Amino acid sequence: MKRDFSLYVLVTGSLASAPLEDCIRQVIKGGADAIQLREKDLCDRDLLALARRVREIIPRERAMFVVNDRPDIARLAGADGVHLGQDDLTIEAARCVLGAEAVIGRSTHSIKQAEEALAQGADYIAIGPVFPTATKGYDEGIGIELAGRISAISQAPVVAIGGMKPQRVPELRAAGIKRIAVCSAVISQKDIRASAAAFRSALSI
Repeated sequence: MKRDFSLYVLVTGSLASAPLEDCIRQVIKGGADAIQLREKDLCDRDLLALARRVREIIPRERAMFVVNDRPDIARLAGADGVHLGQDDLTIEAARCVLGAEAVIGRSTHSIKQAEEALAQGADYIAIGPVFPTATKGYDEGIGIELAGRISAISQAPVVAIGGMKPQRVPELRAAGIKRIAVCSAVISQKDIRASAAAFRSALSI
């Protein structure tokens, strides 16, 4: 991959226990090596201004920075890439906006969707929710077994997302999953840095 990672943190101001920019600094200090800016309710002007500030905060050599949904904002802000949902632009269209060197990820929820994203040239895929998660309103997860099967067939990095906790990491790793994405389990906690570090430690074992 253009840039590998293992601890991928989604940041959203409404869920953060600290001002967003401070939250990002703490996430990086805690060991996150990929950060997604996920703000769906900002107007374009405010989203671009925020993304540019985030780009200044995240050292290029320490963490990958992607913007959720918006390849145009990602390009204008100088982000490393974009993360696309199932209903967003195609990977091909995003590549036209961002260029060949950009990182493009896709959310997937089944083997079929994962295979389609890989065939279309995704640089990584997120699979989930693996466990139930209140952050996105899923009462059930797809389970570790399916996530492991997708990881086994993927030529690109697979990121498990949904209901992540540090104590679940060993089971995920046993299923062949080396990368996880977290949101509220890090950014909503009182000690953001320590929460990120707990995941980083679990991934390093």
